Amino acid sequence: MTHPRLIRRAALACGAVATALAVDFVTKWLILNVVMAPPRTIEIAPFFNLTLGFNTGVSFGMFREFFLDRPLVLAGIKMVIVAGLLVWAMRTERRTETVSLGLVAGGAVGNVLDRMRQGAVTDFLDFHVGNWHWPAFNMADTMITIGVVLLIAGSFWRPRSMARAQKQPSRPEH
Repeated sequence: MTHPRLIRRAALACGAVATALAVDFVTKWLILNVVMAPPRTIEIAPFFNLTLGFNTGVSFGMFREFFLDRPLVLAGIKMVIVAGLLVWAMRTERRTETVSLGLVAGGAVGNVLDRMRQGAVTDFLDFHVGNWHWPAFNMADTMITIGVVLLIAGSFWRPRSMARAQKQPSRPEH
């Protein structure tokens, strides 16, 4: 990849990371300092509440017991993964892939910062059907999910350079 192109990819990835971090930071700050002061459950719709929770585990609270006293171990593991995602984001030729990976990395960093500050991740989005509740999550998790969905969807689209190459008629050899 050429130098200017690498800089554009880095800027695009960093922009996605910054967007994910900003959305996550602002929503968590609002929940902790405005909306959930005092903590309570707020019914938004028959299937959706705002409910304050703190996750000391990984996805859906898995391995909670192991990481409860070791929040920095999980933070370290996630930061290694984030570094790998950012390297991938800068090496890819596809802008959608760069943005997708930046959103995933930004969401992961948002949760890592929570874990480092308070030993747990702040969760507040509670979707449910009757008494069955999906594990609560936050906007960092939402950014990760959007990034993964875009990454998967983007894998089905051909890059423009490939599409252009296939449209050009081939020259017969003499």
